[in-house]
Formats: sequence, structure tokens, C-alpha cells
Amino acid sequence: MRGHESSVFSISVHASGKYAITTSSDTAQLWDLDTFQRKRKLNILQSVGIQKVFFLPLSNTILSCFKDNSIFAWECDTLICKYQLPAPPESSNILYKVFAVTRDGRILAAGGKSNHLHLWCLEAKHLFRIIQMPTKVRAIRHLEFLPDSFDAGSNQVLGVLSQDGIMRFVNTQTCKLLFEIGSLDEGISSSVISPHGRYIASIMENGSLNIYSVQALTKEINKPPPPLVKMIEDLPKKKVNSGDLKVKVKSGRIQRPAKSRESKAQTRILKQDLAGNFENKENELSDGLNKKRLQILLKSYGEYPTKYRMFIWRSLLQLPENHTAFSNLIDKGIHVAFLNLQKNYPIKSRKLLRVLQRTLSALAHWSTIFSDTPYLPLLAFPFVKLFQNNQLVCFEVVATLIINWCQHWFEYFPNPPINILGMIENVLAFHDKELLQHFIDHDVTSQLYAWPLLETVFSEVLTREEWLKLFDNVFSNHPSFLLMTVVAYNICSRAPLLHCNLKDDFEYFFHHRNNLDISAVIREVYHLMDTTPTDIHPDNMLNAFVALTKGQYPVFNQYPKFIVDYQTQERERIRNDELDYLRERQTVEDMQAEVDQQRVEDEAWYHKQELLRKAEETRREMLLQEEEKIIQQRQRLAAVKRELKVKEMHLQDAARRRLLKLQQDQQEMELRRLDDEMERKVHMRDREIAATAKDLEMRHLELESQKRLYEKNLARNQEAVAKEMREDADAYRRKVDLEENMFHRLIGTDQTQNEKTQKLIEENLAKAEQVCLNTDWRIQALHKQRCNDLHRSECYQEMAKLLRKNRRKEIEVLDAMMEAETKKWEEAEEKDFHLKSEKKAAALSDASRKWFLEKEINDAAEHAQHLCGRVMPKGQNEQVASSCLPRTSQSNDISSVESLTQISLNQRRTHWDTMERDLMERVRNLRQRLTAQARNRCQTPPVLAT
Repeated sequence: MRGHESSVFSISVHASGKYAITTSSDTAQLWDLDTFQRKRKLNILQSVGIQKVFFLPLSNTILSCFKDNSIFAWECDTLICKYQLPAPPESSNILYKVFAVTRDGRILAAGGKSNHLHLWCLEAKHLFRIIQMPTKVRAIRHLEFLPDSFDAGSNQVLGVLSQDGIMRFVNTQTCKLLFEIGSLDEGISSSVISPHGRYIASIMENGSLNIYSVQALTKEINKPPPPLVKMIEDLPKKKVNSGDLKVKVKSGRIQRPAKSRESKAQTRILKQDLAGNFENKENELSDGLNKKRLQILLKSYGEYPTKYRMFIWRSLLQLPENHTAFSNLIDKGIHVAFLNLQKNYPIKSRKLLRVLQRTLSALAHWSTIFSDTPYLPLLAFPFVKLFQNNQLVCFEVVATLIINWCQHWFEYFPNPPINILGMIENVLAFHDKELLQHFIDHDVTSQLYAWPLLETVFSEVLTREEWLKLFDNVFSNHPSFLLMTVVAYNICSRAPLLHCNLKDDFEYFFHHRNNLDISAVIREVYHLMDTTPTDIHPDNMLNAFVALTKGQYPVFNQYPKFIVDYQTQERERIRNDELDYLRERQTVEDMQAEVDQQRVEDEAWYHKQELLRKAEETRREMLLQEEEKIIQQRQRLAAVKRELKVKEMHLQDAARRRLLKLQQDQQEMELRRLDDEMERKVHMRDREIAATAKDLEMRHLELESQKRLYEKNLARNQEAVAKEMREDADAYRRKVDLEENMFHRLIGTDQTQNEKTQKLIEENLAKAEQVCLNTDWRIQALHKQRCNDLHRSECYQEMAKLLRKNRRKEIEVLDAMMEAETKKWEEAEEKDFHLKSEKKAAALSDASRKWFLEKEINDAAEHAQHLCGRVMPKGQNEQVASSCLPRTSQSNDISSVESLTQISLNQRRTHWDTMERDLMERVRNLRQRLTAQARNRCQTPPVLAT
């Protein structure tokens, strides 16, 4: 399956298994899987690029997505463009990188370098929803719908894998986060969901494979609500025995619940802060590991366990894992200094090359000096190979190594670190003067026996296991341990080095692997760390370990800035000069190519002109020969024409005689045909006359039967109409009587109600007056009795006061009764007015109904008179007109309707009699005309005049 110039990153197979699409960044190809032949190739412009081309599920449609956000749909069989999706809105304009389609092929989800998700409806071809992910999400790496057996393919749960390695599952309808898998410490590199949606397989960034159960993840979501009714159970009736209170005490360690790692770390830090022991605080690591215990473990076993090595390294180096800062560095793209990295450092694995390129670019964007450091790829390569699945950890390990173990390396940039090499040479001079003298005798400096080991961090001279074992010790000790390792490597290799006399042999020795025990080298390093005097010990010149800061990476400016700037300017100038030179050379080459092309074109033109001249002479000779042949052919043609003319004249004479004979025969046949036609027509007319006579007789019988039938129907209809009119009249009379009875009952009811109301009011007033009188009488009696008993002397004065009070009360009672009486009279007047208005409305309704009935009767009479005038003879019009006059009373109306019905029946009967007479007259006329025609036909001779 050739044809792709770049790597294939997507393969989509049709649902039938017959076709497949392979996609790369420059082209997409459609393959027939039965024959393994390419059917079609999609070519695009290099400036656009392809994101993905795939088949839609359960359809015959191909969807092609390009880097300019254009999406096209194609028919698989004919490869005709079906439609194109419109451009997304500018408010959320993102570059699509990943796509996902539901199982029914109706909804397309697209995402990219943003926290926005676009949902397209492929049936309506429009963007119907934009989902904004949490702010932690800055880029989307993978999308996949979670299948469900009960949604008929319209999946609603979408899995979104973001740049932080966490895959979040979102409901696209409610836009709610259902659950998530992965974490910042254990990120997901890629993930896939089983076809039935039961399991999720994820490849983690550390290389492991995790299988998740969707049912377990959604268990808390689909958990039913707690029951509303809960029952309280009684305590078991059990007597407490004395033996139950006894508890056995076991010797040994106290069992306590296990604590998490974070809680342990917080507890330890709190104890150290309270104790103020700063020495132990330096040995405590962020993840709860103790540095001194790790060093004891390392000295005991020589290395850390392979299973926990990466975890221990990350704890020793105290990596902050600044995802945001690292993403910002990665987002700046590949640095211009490492665009052609594969030319200088060819690597078989393209993935490893891309990771190395990104790591070096991030370092160059972090600090400018790393873009000009030639040995940086050698320094970073072993860590890139080790942490290729976790680029963030790889970058931070290299950055921590540069800040701590590469101190003072860039002070003499672009030269090697002479101060560091001087420290190594001083330590070597103290511990092995003979070896140093051997190096001096053969002109071997520290740039040859120390610097190659440092710039490659021993990756060229050690195997993978040896290198890992060495850096277990390097990361667990002071930064000066690396420099001491260089001295120890030379001291442990002194026997072969003393036998080397050529400079090329020394170079080969320090750039290739040697038969050396790394454990012995590490033991020698510890010996040198302990026995080296303080004045030459690198520990005094190098600072202690400093971890990277959290949130943002520290500024790295420990280098001569003016040299780096000058080199950058010089490199930019050289690059511009090179570009100018290349531009001029391209111009010269273009001009030379044009000159060469013009020379070739001129030679071709001269050669063509010579060929044309020779061809012209050849064709002139051929033309003369052809002219002679034409003259001879013309002479032969003239002789043939004369012979053909004579033959034509003979043929014309024979044809004329044959035509005359044919015309005579045709005239005779025409005469015989006309005679036969006349006889046939006469016979047919006789048969038609006989058949017509029979038809007329049958028609007469039919008319007679129809006449009798119509008379029966008319009589029946007349009876039905009369009966219906009588029923209508009776119903109308009943309706009128009912309305009058209801109206009289309403009037009687209203009057009765008014009388009852008035009577009730009068009774209430009388009762109130009687109660007032009784009350006044009782009050007076009580006052009299009291006054007589207590103060007989003041009886008359008290009686006067009581009389005045009674008068005031009587006045108030009279006023109240007068107001009540006034209100009652007003109410009676209102009801009387309402009664009169109701009577007037009833009278108006009767008058309008009576007027309407008279108007309808008059219209019916006029209509009947008009019909009688159109249908009946003149003598009867007057009679009908006189009978159709309107009547005012109800009985007259009914008689007028009956008379109108009788008149319409008479009209119909008269009309049928008239039609019957006309039909019989037409039959007699037709018989006479047919008899005359037959008589005339018999008298006419059978010979036609010409």
C-alpha cells in the first residue's frame, strides 16, 4: 500500500469491511480490501493539510477534515461531494484536531487546542451546541463517545481526554460532568472504549495499561435515592454477663489505622517545625521519603529497586510538575536551532526524535543559552530515552540536573567549563599524580579525559543498567558527586590509560564503552568524597541541591550574557548572509537555467525549420505527381459519365411506360372500390334504420315506465312535504306557547319575589321597633326600681336625666329607621325600573321575531310567484300569482305553503306531459325523414358522375 510520503496516522474501515481509508498529513487514499488495490487518492495543497478522513458509521459517507477547519462529506461509491459544513463562529474559532461521531452517524464532535467542544448535526448541517470544558482543560487530545445498548446509537456521553492526562466523561445533553479517569500523577496517554461500552482501556504515561469498568464508574451516578420510610428495630433483649465485660490484652505493637501518604507527610512536617530540627527537615522529601534512609539503602544494595526507581528519583529531585508552565513552553513550538536536529543526531525512532526535539526546544525557550549549547542533545538524550512517555518529568529532570549538577558550566561559554575541569584536575593530582603526569606527558588535557564524560553524563561509556546505577548515587548525593565520578572513572581505568600513548587512543577510550566495574567506580567515588582535602574539594565551590520552584520555573542566567547575545547576533547575521547568498545563487541558477532553456529552444527551432524545408520540397514533388494522376482520373471519369448518361436515358423511358400502366391499373381498382363502398353503405343504412326504429320503440316504453314512476314519486314527495310542513307548524306553535309560558312565569316569579322581599323588610322593621321599645321599657323599669330603693329624694332629677337620654336614643332610632326605609324604597324603585326594562326588551324581541317571520313569508311568496311565472302558461300565471299572496296569520301561512306545494306538483306534471308530446313528435319526424331517404336512394342510379 504505497503512495504516502509521510507516516500514516489514521486508518478507517467501512462497516461492510470492503473498503479502507489510510490518512497521512499530505494525502488520503481509498483502498479495496478485496483486491488490495488503490481506488482513489485525495490530493490537497501543502498549505492546508489533512487532519482526518474516515467513514461515518451505518452509512456510505466519507468525512474529510482539513487543518483549515473545512469539513466535506463524500459519497463512497461515486466519490461526489454531498455537502460541506459551514465555518464555525468567530467567537469560538478553534483549530480542529480530534473528532468523534456517534454510532448512528448523526452528531459530530470536534475539538482542538481550546477548552471548547463543537457539536455538529450532520443531518441539518449546522453547529447546534458549544460545550465549554473546565478551565483546567487547555487542549483536547482525544474524543470518543461512550456506547449504550439502549440509546439506539444516539450516544449522549462523550469522553474528553485533555492535555493534563485526565479523561472526563460529559453528558452532551445536560452538559454535566459524570465521571473522570486518570490523574495528574498518573496521566493517560491514549484510551479506547469497548464496542458495548462496558470497559475502557487506557495506556498511561508511565507505560502501564489500565482497564476501567464503566459500570463501577457510573455506580454512584445511577444509585437509587434512599428510601423514605425507615424502620426502627428494637434492641435485642440480652442480659449482660460479667464475662462479656472481660477483654483479653495481647502483647505486641499497638494496631492503628493506616494513614495516607499525605497525612504522614503533614504530620512529620508539623513535628519537625515544632522541634525545630532543620537538619532532619532537609532530609525529608515531599512524598514522605527520608533522604538519609534512602542513602543507607543505596549503600547497602548499590542501587534502588527498578520498580520504584522513577518514583524515588522524582522524590529526590523534588519535581514540581508545573503543567501550565511546561505547556506554555511546548506551545511555543520547535525552536529554530533544533529544526534540523535529525541531520546532526540521526535517531531510528521517530518518536524518540520528536520527544528529544520538543525537550530541547522547551529548554531553549526557557533560557536562550541552551539554543547555542552544542552538547545539550548529548546531555539530555539518556533522560529523554528514559522518560519518553512523560515529557514533563523528562524536562524537569534535565532542568534540575542543569541547575544543580551543571553549576558553573556556562561561565566560560562557548568554551568548556575550565573552572570545573580545574577542580577535577586538582582532585586527580592529589589522588593519582602518576596518571596526571602521564596525561601531561602525552598532551592530554582535562578537555579530553574529563569533558567528554561530563557532556554525555557517562552515557557513551556505560550501559543502561550501569548508567542507572550510577545516577541512583548521583541524585542521592551532593552535586559534587558527579565531578568526583569523573576522577574515580579515570583512577579505576589507570591501567589501560597508562598503556595508551597516542592521542587518538585516549579519544577512543573516553567515547566508547570499556571493561570496567561500575560498582568499583562508585565505591571509589565515595572514598574520594571522604578523603579529599577541604581546600580542593568541589563541595566548597558548588552550592547545595536546590529544587525547581512550583508554578513557574526559575530564571536561568548563569552565563556570560554578552557572549550569548553576540553569538546570537553573529548567527543571525550569518543566517541572513546565507539567505542572501542562497537567494543570489538561486537567481543566478534561474538565469542560467533560462539561458540554457533559450539555447535549447533556439536549436530546436533551427532544426525544426530545416525539417520543414525538406518536408516542403518533398510535398511539392508529391503534389506534382498527384496532379498528373488527377488529370488521368478526370479523363476516365468523363468516359464513365457518358456511358452512365446513356443508361440513365434508357432507364427513364422504361420507368415512364411502367408508371403509365400502373396508373391505369390504379384507376380501375379505385372504380371497383367505390362501387363496393356504395353497396356497403346502402346495406349499413338499411340496418341502421331498422335498429333505430326498434330503439325508438324501446325508448317509448321506457318513457312510459319513467312517467308512471315519476308520478308515484311526486305523489309520495307531496305527502312527505305536506306532513313535514304540518310538523313544522305544530313545532312552531309549541315553541311559541312555551316561550310565552316561560315569560309569564318569569314575570310572576319576579313579582312574587318582590312582594316577599317587601313583606320581609316590613316584618324586620316591625320586629326592630318592638325590640327597641321592650328594651327602653326594661331600662326605665330598672332605673325606677333602683332610684326608688336607693335615692328616693333624687328620683325626679334622675327621671329627668333618663327622659333626656331616652329622647336622644329615640331620635337616633328614628333616624336609623328612616335611613333603612329610604334604602328600601330606593331598592324597590330600582327593581321596578329593572322590571320595566325587561318588559320593554321582551316586547322588542317579540316585535323583531314577528317582523322576521313576516319578511321570510313574503320572500317565500315572491319566490314561488317567480317560479310559477317562468314554468306555467300565461293563463295559469295569474291564478298562481293570486294564490301566492302573503298571509299574516299563522293558519293563512300554512295554507299558503300547502298551495305552493300543490302548484309545484302541477308544474312538474305539466312539464312532463309537454316533454312527452315533444318526444313523440320528434320520433314521428325522424321516421318520416328516414323513409324519404330510403325512397330517394332506391330511385338514384348506381353510376357515379365523373
